[in-house]
Amino acid sequence: MKLNDGSSPGSGTNFTESFLELLVAQGAVDADKLKYARRVQAKLESPKPILVVLCDLGYVTHEQLVEVFRNHPVKVKLGLFLVEFGFIGNTDLQLALAQQQQDAGRKRLGEILVERNLISEAKMLEVLADLMGISVIDLSVANIDQSLMNKPMLKAANKHCFLPVEKQVDGVLVAFGDPLDQAAIETARHVLGAEVIPAVGRYSQIMRFLLNYERNSRSDKAAVGEQSAVSLVNQIFEDAIRQSASDIHIEPLEHKLRIRFRIDGMMVHFRDFPIEMAQALISRIKVMAGADIAEKRRHQDGRVLFEQVATNHVVDMRASFFSTINGEKIVLRLLNRKTELLDIHEVGMAPLMLERFVQDSLDVPTGVVIITGPTGSGKTTTLYSAVDYLNGPEVSIVSAEDPVEYVIDGVAQCSINPKINLTYEETLRHIVRQDPDIIVLGEIRDRFSADTAIQAALTGHKVLTTFHTEDSIGGLLRLLNMEIEAFLISSTVVSVVAQRLLRRVCRHCAEPFQPDPALLRRLNLTADDMVGAHFLFGKGCDKCRFTGYSGRVCVFELLSMNELVKDAILQRKTSYEIRRVSLETAGLVTLVEDGLVKAAAGMTSLQEVVRNLPRFGKPRPLYELRRLLGSR
Repeated sequence: MKLNDGSSPGSGTNFTESFLELLVAQGAVDADKLKYARRVQAKLESPKPILVVLCDLGYVTHEQLVEVFRNHPVKVKLGLFLVEFGFIGNTDLQLALAQQQQDAGRKRLGEILVERNLISEAKMLEVLADLMGISVIDLSVANIDQSLMNKPMLKAANKHCFLPVEKQVDGVLVAFGDPLDQAAIETARHVLGAEVIPAVGRYSQIMRFLLNYERNSRSDKAAVGEQSAVSLVNQIFEDAIRQSASDIHIEPLEHKLRIRFRIDGMMVHFRDFPIEMAQALISRIKVMAGADIAEKRRHQDGRVLFEQVATNHVVDMRASFFSTINGEKIVLRLLNRKTELLDIHEVGMAPLMLERFVQDSLDVPTGVVIITGPTGSGKTTTLYSAVDYLNGPEVSIVSAEDPVEYVIDGVAQCSINPKINLTYEETLRHIVRQDPDIIVLGEIRDRFSADTAIQAALTGHKVLTTFHTEDSIGGLLRLLNMEIEAFLISSTVVSVVAQRLLRRVCRHCAEPFQPDPALLRRLNLTADDMVGAHFLFGKGCDKCRFTGYSGRVCVFELLSMNELVKDAILQRKTSYEIRRVSLETAGLVTLVEDGLVKAAAGMTSLQEVVRNLPRFGKPRPLYELRRLLGSR
């Protein structure tokens, strides 16, 4: 079957009529029903392809259309196929074709359609698979036969975007970014020296795998055959730090040891090792973490202090050993003991939100300031930026942390160590005896630590701490659920800051992006709400590992406690009521609203906003949000 990217004048009629004749000939639909469908189509105010009308009338199913097309292929271009089968509109196709012409044909039509969000990448893969009668391969979970990898294959695969997956009876299963590219299929057949069984895979996954494989292939043999467990672990740690990973996952599977990093909040495959290496590697990390190497049946925790050879910089890692059916899984959280801190003006708060946070929260002498969000949302960075702002020779600051992540000159920082009975509870009992002006609690964990924070604020101290809740209102409600009296909360808490980290659009491959109505509807928005927005979307490049994102940007929600909000808490109003009062009287801008403003400025993408941020009701228009935040 020969298919090209676009569509040309007159080609639509030929394909449609030929295919309709096939449907009648194959008995999928009779001639009378087809005539009736044509009459219905002619009366529609909004034009629809005849195949879509037939499906709407129930005369034929989409599956029947695909089956007839696959068994009796008719020459058709991809764009026309998508229009006639109802996947995209004809106007969308013409706009995409115009962009392709402007780009001088450097991009395939399918890539443009996905970038413009006219069709999702998953749906595109499904369409191509249906079209050609091939399978879709998710390379994030597929077991790649690395014996198929060699230098000529890697060179060809990078050029034509394909990846051999496994040997089968009839040939080699190969995932293609573009299974319609006959040159790619012929090249794969040549370099593999075998018949190719085509499948379709995500372009970004294929290129990311090839990039990681090439980076590691030169040292794999030496690592397996010669490197000691010590040097191997050091190499993994060095690579994780160099790639700015926040976590290292070392996972024994049935036939291999898998290493993955969490980068920019997403899991990224690093490399695989023979399962025979698992025990030596795990034992080495246990020794470094101070865990019991003889105990393999119970879960353990530990801490690793790793010193980089080149810089002598010490990275603090929190280690968790988890017993599974295949052995012990290790997760290491890289805490990175930084000596430099972000200035409070650099954390990413919008100008007017930052002004309110400083004036209404940090500059007041007493009260509790809570920074809340899930694990890995940047709470500690914001917390210590606030501490650094408050730090000075005229104030006494004492902290209780588990562990100390940022070293701040002039602050008495205590790192919790349960092994010597230096527990959180014991530290909190003694901290108020240190004559502090400001108390920093790494986290409110339970009723005891919540009580300590409240009582310290009541006695004239300023308390900064963190919490694990979804949004700012949730932080207040969780205190109530801990059975802290409402009048104590309303009289001591001065503000709650909720935050999330979203992936930042890669500046090297960012392109203008026009969201489709379906994406805006997921956010309860219309195009009129986002007038003046300049959205960007990363197409993927080697700088960002073909993800389209590089680095992260923080979004915030600041709840300042005015009298009306305090009154709502005293009356134990619902979260909906407290949020409504906060929006109307306290200048609250929600997480999703701050995310929309940052997406409209090209910092992050709308897809990241949809994927990560909680949504409550309809966001306000962009112009109003920019006014409230002082953003441009």
